[in-house]
Amino acid sequence: MLKVGITGGIGSGKSTVCQIFEKLGVPVYYADQRAKELMEDDAQLCADIKKEFGDDVYDADGKLKRKLLAEIVFGNEEKLLKLNSLVHPAVFRDNQSWNEVLAKKGYPYTLKEAALLVETGSYLMLDKLIVVSAPEEDRIKRVMARDGSTREQVLARIHAQMPEEQKVKYADYIIYNDRIMDLVPEVTKIHIDLMNLN
Repeated sequence: MLKVGITGGIGSGKSTVCQIFEKLGVPVYYADQRAKELMEDDAQLCADIKKEFGDDVYDADGKLKRKLLAEIVFGNEEKLLKLNSLVHPAVFRDNQSWNEVLAKKGYPYTLKEAALLVETGSYLMLDKLIVVSAPEEDRIKRVMARDGSTREQVLARIHAQMPEEQKVKYADYIIYNDRIMDLVPEVTKIHIDLMNLN
């Protein structure tokens, strides 16, 4: 079974592309969403986070106080790196188990969707990489509409990420989400190609 990554900058339309793949019957592992779940469901990860950041980052019901943890790591690169060094291996293990189950079910390939596949180097553990690319102005408008963010806030988030033109250098496939091309044929073409690789 092939393991395929899908990434792109904020507002590029990764989720929309993933939904099209899902309609084609491809299982998608949403790494960033799963990380949030594991920070409450994975006993070992919870214990590690408490040990590093203090018991009070969780409430009495075991729910993560996300705002408090964000305040601790925000602007502190060392603490953010520490948090990532705990979360990323847990996500990697979880994704591996997920892939093992699906390989036994006979799926030709799976997708792993994550914002930082290239930045963390985790794309190297995958067989192929899809990068979703979109014009910056489209990305700004999408995120403003989605999150209620200001233009300045969105630009700050875009500039904090790896530039898109750098990310596409690592891609086996690039999907241009510019609202001119229909995404469905683009995705279908890649899907057929990946099915033929197996």
